[in-house]
Amino acid sequence: MRIRSVWFWISEGDTPMEPASVADSPLVLLLAWSVVLLLAHILLQGVLATKELGTAWNAGPRDDERQPSGKLAGRASRASANFQETYPAFVALAAGLLFTDQVDGLGLTGAVVWFVARLGYYPLYLAGVPYIRSIVWLASMAGLGLMFLELVS
Repeated sequence: MRIRSVWFWISEGDTPMEPASVADSPLVLLLAWSVVLLLAHILLQGVLATKELGTAWNAGPRDDERQPSGKLAGRASRASANFQETYPAFVALAAGLLFTDQVDGLGLTGAVVWFVARLGYYPLYLAGVPYIRSIVWLASMAGLGLMFLELVS
């Protein structure tokens, strides 16, 4: 029987997990760097759109729903949207692994695979590289799958 607490887990016969053990996990570092990756997506997409549509558009209410028509700005927008589709799953799975003290093994491997794949996906998308980009995306999904398997096993 497991008794959950905000500060530690106790399982019959186990020693309590101290908060520092979770905080020291590479998984926490991956979560932090994933936020940096999210911000990079948002900022680059915004910079490219503003470069094309102007600062008045950026500062305004954007009621006219104009969209950038350039290739690079469009790719940055689509890549950002793609990242934001999978990011909640990564955060939820990473949080689940942290809450259950499964901060190594298959779960951590999956998190690293997801992060590295998402890091590589962005420049591939911006450069318009077909097929390899899709394989990298599949690798990121495999990373989420590994995290899920660790969490439910």
